[in-house]
Amino acid sequence: MTGLELAILVFILMLLAIFLRMPIGLAMLMAGGLGTWYVSGSLIPVLSTLKSTTYETFSSYSLSVVPLFLLMGQFATKGGMSGALFKAASVFLGHRRGGIAIAAVGACGGFGAICGSSLATAATMANVALPEMRKHNYSGELAAGCLAAGGTLGILIPPSVILVIYAVLTEQNIIKMFTAAIVPGILAALGYMLTIAIYVRFKPDAAPKLDKVGGSERWQAILNIWPVAGIFSLVIGGIYLGLFTPTEGAAVGALGVGFLAWKAGNLGWEGLKECLLSTAVSSAMIFFIILGAALFNTFLAFTQTPMLAADWVASLNVSPWLVLTVMLVSYLLMGCIMDSVSMILLTVPVFFPIITGLDFGLSVEETAIWFGVLVLIVVETGLITPPVGLNIFIIRSIATDISLKQCYKGVIPFIASDTVRVLLLVALPVLTLGLNRLMF
Repeated sequence: MTGLELAILVFILMLLAIFLRMPIGLAMLMAGGLGTWYVSGSLIPVLSTLKSTTYETFSSYSLSVVPLFLLMGQFATKGGMSGALFKAASVFLGHRRGGIAIAAVGACGGFGAICGSSLATAATMANVALPEMRKHNYSGELAAGCLAAGGTLGILIPPSVILVIYAVLTEQNIIKMFTAAIVPGILAALGYMLTIAIYVRFKPDAAPKLDKVGGSERWQAILNIWPVAGIFSLVIGGIYLGLFTPTEGAAVGALGVGFLAWKAGNLGWEGLKECLLSTAVSSAMIFFIILGAALFNTFLAFTQTPMLAADWVASLNVSPWLVLTVMLVSYLLMGCIMDSVSMILLTVPVFFPIITGLDFGLSVEETAIWFGVLVLIVVETGLITPPVGLNIFIIRSIATDISLKQCYKGVIPFIASDTVRVLLLVALPVLTLGLNRLMF
């Protein structure tokens, strides 16, 4: 059995273990450990990898940004900032047909900018926006679809934990990754809003019109969100201007959002402990998956799978665009059953050498950044793709009066929007890379 055949067999067994409900980090750890043991004929490489990789990975300064961004998201959720963002969006857009749904998407984008988590964004905004949609007789399909799709903005609009992990894994500049995601993130939000506008044109009963809000209430809504906007501008602007590193920016953001939550009276000692505990649990889960992926990558290195796979693809003499399409479709399928962190850590070590070895008319760095954003968008689409789609189940668990069938029907127009956006970004890499070219 060749190294590539062995790697494929171990990968299939690992997926089988995941299907049988084994934690993904543990499945990767066991697959990598057993595979390395089999290839090397000794436990020494396994133990040596566990000893060195654990310290090198978890003492990485770059990865320290992950718990800080997660903590910022916890403070934002606890501080009720999602409500202020939704209120501000709804007073400007609520009087239009489908305006509350459009406002929910806009608020998801704003909240995602200080949260960085898709599931947290979907869950938080559902609790805020669903009561308003029910009050104004919005259809269950539209409500579930827009909130599930809007939640995905949490992992695309910077700062994004997934982009940080991808950047560390592929040795790319985190700031450049954040910059590259800005235009695709804006396109995502605008695409969802356009989808809602088209949807309600064909189904006007799904979203009745409301009365227009007065100017004083609009000004009050703007005043209520300026602290959140200020912190976001400080964090992202400070990072781009070089005032501080992404890790320092995350620390400033966490401190600022925590202060706002405390000042609003929503963050006492119990709330602080809850936020810290939730952050610790989420960070531990992510880091354990990273450890499992590191050991699995050691096994892949022993079998020379990335190099062999790259050589095999090069020998096929097929179009680079076909290879990219196959990769993106595989991410979409995996996104139905796996979380985004696991997919990135599991596939990038194999896919990355292949994609950077292909000629798309871009430099190696630009190809890496462009591919990372494309992967993130397709992974994000997988979060709302039936039959699993994690965001769908998050919304369903909150909106128990909306059937699963309605949720599935509701996300279909937004999946179509995502598909158009992916095709646009694949055809026009400048949309992803243009800001980087201007700034750097």
